[in-house]
Amino acid sequence: LKSAEVVDHWIDCPIPGCPFPMKHSAEKFDRAGFRGAGVVIPIFSLRSPRDFGIGEFRDLHALVDWASATGQSIIQILPINDTTRRGEWKDSYPYSPISSFALHPLYLHLQDVGIKETATFKKLQGELNALPDVDYPRVFKEKTALIRKAYDTRGQKDLQSKSYLKFYKDNAFWLDEYSQFCAQRDSNEADYHRWIQYHLDKQLSEEVAYARSKGISLKGDLPIGVSADSADAHFHPELFNLDSCAGAPPDYFSKDGQNWGFPTYNWDEMAKDGYAWWKKRLKKMSEYFDAFRIDHILGFFRIWEIPIKYKSGLMGHFNPAMPYSKEDIYRMGLPLEGLFLEDPRHEGCYQPMITPDTSHLDNWQKDRFNALYTDFFYHRHNDFWRRNAEHKLPELLSASGMLACGEDLGMVPDCVPGVMDHWKILSLEMTQMDKGHAWPYLSVCATSSHDMANLRLQNAEAGKGDMHGWEVRRILWEHLSSCCMLAIFPIQDWIAIDENLRRKDFENERINDPADPNNHWKYRLHLNVEDLLSDKASDLRVQIEGLIKDSSRYN
Repeated sequence: LKSAEVVDHWIDCPIPGCPFPMKHSAEKFDRAGFRGAGVVIPIFSLRSPRDFGIGEFRDLHALVDWASATGQSIIQILPINDTTRRGEWKDSYPYSPISSFALHPLYLHLQDVGIKETATFKKLQGELNALPDVDYPRVFKEKTALIRKAYDTRGQKDLQSKSYLKFYKDNAFWLDEYSQFCAQRDSNEADYHRWIQYHLDKQLSEEVAYARSKGISLKGDLPIGVSADSADAHFHPELFNLDSCAGAPPDYFSKDGQNWGFPTYNWDEMAKDGYAWWKKRLKKMSEYFDAFRIDHILGFFRIWEIPIKYKSGLMGHFNPAMPYSKEDIYRMGLPLEGLFLEDPRHEGCYQPMITPDTSHLDNWQKDRFNALYTDFFYHRHNDFWRRNAEHKLPELLSASGMLACGEDLGMVPDCVPGVMDHWKILSLEMTQMDKGHAWPYLSVCATSSHDMANLRLQNAEAGKGDMHGWEVRRILWEHLSSCCMLAIFPIQDWIAIDENLRRKDFENERINDPADPNNHWKYRLHLNVEDLLSDKASDLRVQIEGLIKDSSRYN
């Protein structure tokens, strides 16, 4: 976190003119040399007195006002799709949706659908909002009961309205499947779920329109996966490899690898209709967002695939891949045991294990295996994976006018940067995950992500204790001064500038630990979003505005 460690990444970094092959929905992204600043926060983490224990789409209104007041140009959020299965803690994980199109019911503002603020309502609302974090199971139970009450009161009337009928006509291609899937799960009627989606779309669309009127773009998040227990997989099983789960090999985030629990894609099947499912998904996203984060963009080159009989990410393999035959391995003088796993996509062929046991090999065999291992994981597939991605990414990018930003962290093949640069997909740059090159203009720089500790916790974990506000400010300034097109910071790091306003127990500001498969996604702001616009936050606003102006990123 030293100044020199950051500055070295972008010295002599050129800022080009308009490099994109297509027009974007937000004109500013096509402006020559545009550089912007922004904030990232999950919707569930927002806090307002009007909420019901969890952030809501309506909270974006005050966040937009704060972003506008400080000169920011973009607000990034985590995935907002429905993840409902049983209303348990597992459902708090936003990267395993049950629909690639439906919005999460818990982000609905109850008062807008006719729920009265009675004494009973206010008492329960006060209890839930007094909690330091989201109590997902309890919020789900209480809030869905009130949503059902609102539907019973006004649902049938709303379903006859012209605005609903237009919404249904525009969204029937996914809404019917989703509502049938949910009705079968809950033993209730499909109209109930259609009604919820109608109001969620209405509330979010109004906040999107407000943001755009203030010159603020919203950046969405495209999860790499979809749950096996989803409307998508239920109605279109041919699009998924339901015998496997996606994950990641051991990396910075988890020494034991990761198993994300959702199926991999059957790309060959998806290609048959020109990736229509993906195009519909991205077109729907573009109704709300001017930019989007491609979660684990490496998965469009190859995915770490784990057979469903295994839980550990260490038992995975790459798909697609060019494995070795048994004869190839024996000709190299190597045994299979402890070194290779059979590739389930290529019968009789094998891939090296990501964590092999070489203790039974002699020195000659160890040298031979190490050479094979290095070639397989770092060289053998580069051209193969490049061609694989170039079949998909152009088709997907053509579906909308959103600015594409890739999350290219972890075990990155050498072919990835070239493909992203060719198709003008912004990379993600962080000092904690040094890629060994200067930060390019076509990139997003960030101080941390939802999978990492924030600045203050990073400092504490390095044995240096908490940070002074001026130390946080210096690091933010170093990132803002870069030539990266976008500098987007977690709201925790922006607020950390102000030692009076920031959260005292900063160790509880981390959103996710990828090494913990049972992580509870519960982080919530310790203050109301409206407080960021109050007099007590005026010094913070002045400091942020000054940083953004001085770095020529002012909106």
